[in-house]
Amino acid sequence: MFDKELQTLIDDMIETMRAAPGVGLAAPQVGVSQRLIVVEYGDEEDEDAPKKLFVVANPEILSASEEMVDGTEACLSIPRVMGDVERHEKVVVRGLNRFGKPVRYKLSGWMARIFQHEIDHLEGVLFTDRASRAWRVQEEEQVPDNV
Repeated sequence: MFDKELQTLIDDMIETMRAAPGVGLAAPQVGVSQRLIVVEYGDEEDEDAPKKLFVVANPEILSASEEMVDGTEACLSIPRVMGDVERHEKVVVRGLNRFGKPVRYKLSGWMARIFQHEIDHLEGVLFTDRASRAWRVQEEEQVPDNV
């Protein structure tokens, strides 16, 4: 599975995510039926800190906090639509990195939200399916980074 073809797909997904611009992308969003996500996001506290890039094959949420938080999300699959979505504040995710090695991440805040959003794509769930409220953004309005 972790062959040259997969590496090319990963590189293409990263390029697509960055060009959008977005902070995450799941393989089904680019028409590929694989359990693969890419996420790139910086430190919420320090906007000047370098962004962290994650590539996770077969991601699985092992545990999630009981604490839920509301947040506004957008998505590359549904341009110019935003919604309020309740997500777990913290999650533990495991999977395989781009070379097939096991990885495990303890995530919180916005990073946890991004991972939950992208893993939802692998299950065929869009953020609008979970949104308590969704709305269309006008052309002149600024849309935040899409997940």
